[in-house]
Amino acid sequence: MVSRINLNADLGEAFGVWQMGNDSELLRVVGAANIACGFHAGDPLVMRRTVRQALAAGVSLGAHPSFPDLQGFGRRVMRLPAAELEAMLIYQIGALDGLARAEGGRLTHVKPHGALNNMACEETDLATSVASAIASFDPSLILLAPALSELAAAGAGAGLRVATEIFADRAYAEDGKLVARSQPDAVLHTADACVAQVLRMLDAGGIVTAKGRLIRCEFHSICVHGDGPQALATASAIHSALLSAGVRPLPLPEVLQPPVDSDVLPAMV
Repeated sequence: MVSRINLNADLGEAFGVWQMGNDSELLRVVGAANIACGFHAGDPLVMRRTVRQALAAGVSLGAHPSFPDLQGFGRRVMRLPAAELEAMLIYQIGALDGLARAEGGRLTHVKPHGALNNMACEETDLATSVASAIASFDPSLILLAPALSELAAAGAGAGLRVATEIFADRAYAEDGKLVARSQPDAVLHTADACVAQVLRMLDAGGIVTAKGRLIRCEFHSICVHGDGPQALATASAIHSALLSAGVRPLPLPEVLQPPVDSDVLPAMV
């Protein structure tokens, strides 16, 4: 089992009077916040508030850009020309970066949202456009991408630092990809089920599919979707289980640094 890991959540997904998630409480247990940039959720006030809360909690700041799809929460397939998509991503990353700088912080990473992320995991050209946009904006940013994905490979090819993630609350198909949300049992709904999945994959050293197949791979982060009703309970339970297993939850950039003596750095609590 690995000795340290990052726990991330998608946050800042309220919009106007529409409320989503329990960001302030989730920020007490996660080490990286992927903050919506206004195209699938979020607005300038929500983005700035979430940035402030994340900085106060000592949590890594990440941009969570998407297709322009407020009505569909960024989960609908869209086909855009590469130039338009890249400009759209730079626009969103830049908006969050500006708010972060205004609050005295800096972005550490980018994680695409929803359908954009899913499609980039499978389509090389789309993955290349995503990685190119991030590298054009700031090549020092970390790309947070699903393990075994085309997106992770494209990020590495673009010279980005890549942190790979697994999902605590999503089932995996036999090819190592996420089971489509339209399929039965694609989402794990209880904290206990999510904890069991995370510990199983940490212990096995790779993705474990719904049918028990092990696909060995490296991963640096665990994602809990912040929009679910069980998000806080799940994130808290995973955080506690990691500490009990001797795994140190850390902010995302620290997980990518070379290991140091575990007695020197305290666990994030």
